[in-house]
Amino acid sequence: MIEFTDWAARILARSFDASRRFNPDAKLRLARKGVEVEFAITDEPGVGDVVVEREDFTIYVERGLEGTVDVVEPHDRLVLRPPGSTERSVPHDPRPA
Repeated sequence: MIEFTDWAARILARSFDASRRFNPDAKLRLARKGVEVEFAITDEPGVGDVVVEREDFTIYVERGLEGTVDVVEPHDRLVLRPPGSTERSVPHDPRPA
């Protein structure tokens, strides 16, 4: 099962919206890339992908991937935390205090 932190969901929703301006069939995809995972924009799922539909975006997930999609700094990099991990990132407010 794939879950999303609120921060990651906001980033994925923005990416989904932006990609659909150029290609109405565009979707997001989460897949293995070596020992890491990769997020990409595509217009079709990979063989065996699971479709995860949310109100704010659709993402194809390579079968067998599980965990929580979260964000790490720098540059709002998306990561997949393992199932059961309680580690979560907290968005930083870039505005000066």
